[in-house]
Amino acid sequence: MRRILIQLDTDAHPSAFDRVVAVDAGVDELFSYAGVTPNDVESLVHGAIFTRGPADLKNTAIFIGGSDVAAGEALLERVNATFFGPMRVSVMIDSNGSNTTAAAAVLRASRHVEFSGLDALVLAGTGPVGQRAAQLLAKRGANVRLASRSLERAESACAAIKAKVGSDAKLTARETSSSATVEAASDGVALIIAGGAAGVQLLADDQWPSGEALKVAIDLNAVPPVGLAGVEPMDKAVERHGTLCYGAIGVGGTKMKIHKAAIGRLFDSNDQILDTEAIYRIGEELD
Repeated sequence: MRRILIQLDTDAHPSAFDRVVAVDAGVDELFSYAGVTPNDVESLVHGAIFTRGPADLKNTAIFIGGSDVAAGEALLERVNATFFGPMRVSVMIDSNGSNTTAAAAVLRASRHVEFSGLDALVLAGTGPVGQRAAQLLAKRGANVRLASRSLERAESACAAIKAKVGSDAKLTARETSSSATVEAASDGVALIIAGGAAGVQLLADDQWPSGEALKVAIDLNAVPPVGLAGVEPMDKAVERHGTLCYGAIGVGGTKMKIHKAAIGRLFDSNDQILDTEAIYRIGEELD
C-alpha cells in the first residue's frame, strides 16, 4: 500500500522545503494544502481516516508546517480532537522547522557536555527555536537562562515551558536589551544556543564570556550578520574564542537527518504524535 503524507501548511503556499524533504524521505504520495485553519481540519482529517481500514491507517500520516508556530500548534490541537478510537493517523509538527532545528542543536551540544546541572543560555529564547531548545535542555536537567530583549516575554516563555516539562524545571528569565544585560546573562554559562531571527546579531565580539566556563556555542542563524560574532555558518565543532562552535549549516546536516527520519517513522504505526520531545528522541537514536 502506498504511503501518503498529508501536508497541512498554515501559509499561503505549502513549504517547498518541507515538500522536498518529504519526497526525499520516501513518501509515495504527497497531498499539500495551504492556508489551513482549525476550521478546515475536520474534513481533511476525515478524508485521511475514513478512506482506509484501521489496519492500513499507518500508511497515511499528517505533517503540520508553516511559518507560524502558534498557528501550527492550533492545527495539531484540532487534529487530535478529531481523532477517535482507532480512527487516527500519525502526526508530525515542525512549523518553521522549530522542532527539528532545536533537536539538532541540543544533540550537537550533547556530544561535548553533560546537561544535568549545566548552566546554559538560550539567546532569543522566546522565538520558536529558542523556546524548544530551552525546553529540551530543561527537560534534561540543565539550568537554563532564557533570554529575550523583553523580560516579560522571557518570563512568559519560562512559564509555558514549565507547564510542559514540570514545575521543577530550572528556568530563569533574562533580559538582553543592552550590552550590559547580554554580558550579565552570559556570565558563567557553559553552553550558549542562539536561535535569533536571520540577520540579527545577539552576541558581539566584545561580549563573548571570558574565562573557561563556556564550552560550546551554537549559532542557528546563517544570514549575515550571524547571531554569534565570529562563528561561521559552516562551523562544526570549530574552536573560536576558546570555545567549540557550531554554525547554522554545521547543525543543518543533523537537522535534515532528523527531519527525514521522523517522516519515515510516521509510517511505523498510526498513533504517533511527533512533537518536540518525540522528535528529539528520534535524533538520539540517529546520533
